[in-house]
Amino acid sequence: MKVIFVGAGPGNPELLTVKAHQLLSNCRICVYAGSLVSPEVVGLVPTGSELHDSASMNLEEIEAVFIKGQQQDIDIIRLHTGDPSIYGAIREQMNVLDRLAIDYEVIPGVSSFQAAAAALKTELTAPEISQTVILSRTSGRTPMPEMQELKHLARTESTLCLFLSVHKLAEVADELATFYGSDCPIGVIFRASWPDELIIEGTLANIAPQVAAAGFTKTAMIIVGQALSRDIPVSKLYHRHFSHGYRAAEAANGDTQ
Repeated sequence: MKVIFVGAGPGNPELLTVKAHQLLSNCRICVYAGSLVSPEVVGLVPTGSELHDSASMNLEEIEAVFIKGQQQDIDIIRLHTGDPSIYGAIREQMNVLDRLAIDYEVIPGVSSFQAAAAALKTELTAPEISQTVILSRTSGRTPMPEMQELKHLARTESTLCLFLSVHKLAEVADELATFYGSDCPIGVIFRASWPDELIIEGTLANIAPQVAAAGFTKTAMIIVGQALSRDIPVSKLYHRHFSHGYRAAEAANGDTQ
């Protein structure tokens, strides 16, 4: 018996990995984040299987499900939105499983920041502009380490993908404008990949009123950075005078492969 932490992806069931789809289609016990995971994804679990919505459960109650699976020798799917490694709170569950001597594994999933970038039809990195992507959030019930506060991250002028922060967008935009400039592009993507996905694009100067008018207060990703602009230097990767190891190998092999 084992517990399998499965990434449910951002919402669209077609963005599940093949392995995640197979596991869900055959699972007998599933603990899922009901407030976040798409009902279409949960719907892949066979009729008659045991479902537990973790939105109303504490860690001790989740542990009880793990113990039940151990006693019955039934694998348990622990379904997390996006990718379990990002704000998944899986560490404390793994500590419980270690204490109970229950085996576990992790199946990665497509994160909401990736789905949001796809919705924006953009690249998060740009030559000579941003070669670093930072995944972060603003402080809330969970405080931020002081050196990871937004004002410190913004000094790098990297592309920022902010989770769980849309309710503080006006404050975020004002703080980031000091470092990125008020004309820096920003995108706010509500429920990326879901049927009701909505995208608002603008600048740090004008984004907050637009998002407030749309009524976004949660389940939205914020992406900020000059990399979102189309008016940036062209990558050297496909320049006619640029070559690298892979291209050299292709040229040497010709049509032999």
